[in-house]
Amino acid sequence: MFRPKLPTMPQSTGQVTPPAVVIEPTTITPGTPAPPSAPAVPASAPVPSRPTVQLTPGTTLALVGGGSAVILVVGAVLVSMLLAVAVTAASVAVCAVVLRSLLASDAKRR
Repeated sequence: MFRPKLPTMPQSTGQVTPPAVVIEPTTITPGTPAPPSAPAVPASAPVPSRPTVQLTPGTTLALVGGGSAVILVVGAVLVSMLLAVAVTAASVAVCAVVLRSLLASDAKRR
C-alpha cells in the first residue's frame, strides 16, 4: 500500500545500440607546477580604446523628450492607481455608514 508504483517502460521496436563513448583512464602526477602564463599583448602595444558616444543636439533633445515622456506616463499611472484606491476607500466608507444606519434603525424598531 505504501510502496510507489513505478510505471513500466514500453518495449522498443527497433534495435538499440549502446552509445559509442570510450573512457580512457589518465594518470595524475601531483606536484608539477604549471608554467607561468605570459601576457598575450606586449606591453608596447597601445590599448584599444572603447568607442566614444557623441551626443549631438538632436540626440540630446530626443533623450530629454523620451525621458520626460516616460516620467509623465509613470506619473499618470501612479496617480490613477492612487485615485482608484481613494474611490474604493470612499465607497467602502459609504457602505459602512449605510450598514450601520440600517442596523441601528433595525435595533430601534424591536
